[in-house]
Amino acid sequence: METVQELIPLAREMMAQKRKGKMVKLYVLGSVLALFGVVLGLMETVCSPFTAASRLRDQEAAVAELQAALERQALQKQALQEKGKQQDTVLGGRALSNRPHAS
Repeated sequence: METVQELIPLAREMMAQKRKGKMVKLYVLGSVLALFGVVLGLMETVCSPFTAASRLRDQEAAVAELQAALERQALQKQALQEKGKQQDTVLGGRALSNRPHAS
């Protein structure tokens, strides 16, 4: 069925046939599912501004958290570098004091 001209005779033939119980149930089920899909689509459309704003807030919070973590990491790295320099100074002073003096 590639064109509407083919679909219309098929629909007429289906409507002319005697409806069976199974077919009626199938039509009802299909209609209910279609209506359910329409209702869900409308709900999504109505709620989309609120969910978009919520996602934006969540993304902003995640970015702020990531920036805070990077700042903490940079501060820790800087503190470790300063501690390493202090230890080098202390160890360097000890190394000089442990040398035998020429007298």
